[in-house]
Amino acid sequence: MADKQQDNQTFEQKMDQLETIVNQLEQGNVSLEDSMDKFKTGIKLSEQLQDTLTKAEHTMAKMMDKNGDEVSFENADDKKDDADGNQAK
Repeated sequence: MADKQQDNQTFEQKMDQLETIVNQLEQGNVSLEDSMDKFKTGIKLSEQLQDTLTKAEHTMAKMMDKNGDEVSFENADDKKDDADGNQAK
């Protein structure tokens, strides 16, 4: 059930939850069993957050050329047109 809740949370909500877990574990006021559960939840949240960041990074590294084709950001300079509409080299 907790996993389903995590799937519906925003990036910011997951970060807040992870920060809360880290603070609770740092304080040391939780039982060993509860600490283990919180640690496992924290690891899952961390993996989900990293996956979100990786996907966002890949999305931001892509653009569209004038033909509507997706190109990587690094190759965009090769596809730019000059003022006369000729492809730059």
